[in-house]
Amino acid sequence: MRKNKAVLLTISVMLLLFCFCSCVSLSKKENEPFAYLTNTSRFILLPTGAIEKSMDMAQCISASYQDNNFLMIAWVKADETAVEMTLLNEMGTNIGELSYRGRTIAFSSQVFPDLIRPEYIIADFQLCFYDTSLLTQALKNCGLVMEINGTAKRILKGKELIYEIERNLEAIRLVNHLRRYTYTLEGDFS
Repeated sequence: MRKNKAVLLTISVMLLLFCFCSCVSLSKKENEPFAYLTNTSRFILLPTGAIEKSMDMAQCISASYQDNNFLMIAWVKADETAVEMTLLNEMGTNIGELSYRGRTIAFSSQVFPDLIRPEYIIADFQLCFYDTSLLTQALKNCGLVMEINGTAKRILKGKELIYEIERNLEAIRLVNHLRRYTYTLEGDFS
């Protein structure tokens, strides 16, 4: 009888530990910031340390979505510890601020209060400026493939083209074919 109680107690403790460990790993994964690059491809944002090259610079952003065109300036400071963006309109007025530190994203804007989830801005930023090998693995983890041809990247789900990113020393052009938006970043990307 004592032996059976000891076995039951041991099994109970093991099951409790298993459940606890499963819940801890699940909640940790749920707390990681992400963006859906397709309707089913959940891209877990990379840590700030995965940036290819630190930057502290102004970028001119021209964007188009459906029939709308936007022009703004972004002051971008990005390194291994944080990504910080200050968005300015053509007159130099602050229209938004974004910060990605650790695994926390903060975004405030009077102009885009509920229109844009900041995780999507960070995801596009990472596709343009983060380490290619780490991006390739993160994209693979969510069912996407990145093809690289010189200074061009293509991101696909199966045979469907999702993103095209062209880069040179003065500009980066990102086209999201699925969501139908395009933007060009102009700056000194040497």
